[in-house]
Parts: sequence; structure tokens; C-alpha cells
Amino acid sequence: MSSNKFLRNLLVGGALAAGAAAWAIKPRSFTDKQHNYVPAVPDVWYAHRGLHDAGSGLTPQYAVESGEYVARARTMAMKAGYGDPSVTTAIAPENSLAAFAAAAEAGYGIELDLQLSADGQVVVLHDPDLKRVAGDPRRVAELTYDELTGIALFGNDAPGTAVASAPASVAPSGYFQHVPLFSDVLRVVAGRVPLIVEYKFDDNAVFGPREEELMEKGDALLQAYDGPYVIESFNPRAVEWYKEHRPEVCRGQLSWPAEVNGEGGVAEWAAGLLVFDFLSRPDFVAYDWKGGNSPQVRAARAMGATAVSWTVRSSDELAQCDDWFDRHIFEAFVPVR
Repeated sequence: MSSNKFLRNLLVGGALAAGAAAWAIKPRSFTDKQHNYVPAVPDVWYAHRGLHDAGSGLTPQYAVESGEYVARARTMAMKAGYGDPSVTTAIAPENSLAAFAAAAEAGYGIELDLQLSADGQVVVLHDPDLKRVAGDPRRVAELTYDELTGIALFGNDAPGTAVASAPASVAPSGYFQHVPLFSDVLRVVAGRVPLIVEYKFDDNAVFGPREEELMEKGDALLQAYDGPYVIESFNPRAVEWYKEHRPEVCRGQLSWPAEVNGEGGVAEWAAGLLVFDFLSRPDFVAYDWKGGNSPQVRAARAMGATAVSWTVRSSDELAQCDDWFDRHIFEAFVPVR
């Protein structure tokens, strides 16, 4: 093969590969958005798991700014009617009604996570188990909602705690927060601020009857809700579910720059490249803040996708990623815009 023919084949192959990659990560078309009257992701700051005084992000690494954040969470939660100055433990732990009420009082949007309890209730919690947030190793999927109400989130822990201590054998007396029903969260927020609702699954490569059940029940609650929201998931089949069943809802693909030899293997690495977006044609890409400058996020944004960062935890991190994102999910610091 002559060098000219080899070079021509190489260029053609590269162009085909680039075209295939662009097709794979292309977001929903502008025409589709117009046809279905799809709203944009509301332009506000989104409090990660609510505005909380115990939980995710409250580690020594972020101690310089997190004190102000914790104080604001407690002040806003008490303003909303949760706890009082005499409560020395957490008032508004992450993913609690108090944390969501605090965020709404402060005027922040809210990012939260949905999963199913053992009795098929749609509850709000990020982790598959209660080990980190309550010191209890049992899984949410193994507990009924009634059982969840007796487990205190960070019940014996001081404000600013990132990981809960060992649980009490019985529900503590006095004030505490527990895993809430999604319906109660919607009642508390009452349309005051926009929501980013994540459908949460143990295995994002699986989409079976239980995953379908969560989609149907979560969506039924949202259809009855009078307030702004968008949905997202790491599972491209969940985002595709909204494409097929509720095209009028703004939908987003969650992802991050996974390593090919990481825990999720090749599939998770490919998902990080957004190559499964052809299934769902998302309106926005919610991406790890460290990956905003990646070619795939920049390409998706150039083709019309809104870029949403997760999760920014300091002013320094915001300064590093702000140019690459249109919206931010934050915690552990009080953003100033």
C-alpha cells in the first residue's frame, strides 16, 4: 500500500470514528425540544442532598469553608421549623426533610436521590445502605418505610459530621430526622425551588422489574407535583425511559470520567465517554466537576446540552470548573454569585 493511500485511509477512518462519536453523544435535538415544550434546567444553585449540617462533603479537607455552610443549614432549617438552638446534634442531616426545607428557605434548588424501600415506597436517600448516614449496615431495599422511620440520620452526632457513629438500638428520644418519603419531600418543598431528581440503582447495567417499578412510582409522584423539576440517572436506560414515556420532561445523563480498569470495567469507562447517550438523547449532562474540560463534555455542550457539575465543595473547586459548566450542584461551602 502506498503511503498516500495509507494516509487517505487513515484520514477517512478518523473522520468516520469522529462522526460516530459525535452521533453517540449528541443531545436531544432543538426541534424535539420545541415539539415537546421541554423546559431548560432552571438557572439556580443546587444544594446536594439538601442544605445539610451533617453528611456528604463535611470532611476536614473542606473545613475552611464548611463551617459557614453548616451554620447556614442550621439557621435555615430552624427558620423552616425544624429543631431549635438547644439541639446540639444534627438538625438537618443530608437527604432529610429538614435539609430540603433549609435549602428551600435559602432559595437554593435541590438535588436528591430516589430508591425503593422493601415495601415498595419511594424514599429519598443516596446510599444503598444506612452505614454511612446512620451507622446501620442494613440496606434500604431490606427495610420497610416504617422501619426506616425509627432509624435516626446522624442521630447522636455533632453538626459537621461526615460519617455517622454507631446507631442506637431504638429510636432516640427527642428530635431526630429519618429517611423521608419522596411524597413528603415534595410536600415540604411545595414548588418553591426547582429539583434535580436522580433515579438511583445499585447496578447501572441492569434495568429489570424493580427498576421499572421505581421509574413508574417516582414519575407518578412527579406528575402530581406542581413545581419545576428535571430528572437524571447514571443508568442510561432510566433516562431512556423518560424519552419514551415522558418526552416533555427535561432529562439528564449523569456520568464521570471512569478508568477503563476501574471497578465498573469497560462499560463504566464507556459511559464516562457518554457513548450511551444515543439511547436517551439527554437535554443535559451532569458530570463530575473534574471532567468538565473533557472532550466528550465539551462536545455535548457544543451540540446543545446543558452541562451541570457535581459536586463542587469549595470556592477553589468552583474556580477550576466554572468555565466548563452552566449549572452547579454544591455542598460544604456557601456559593456567592
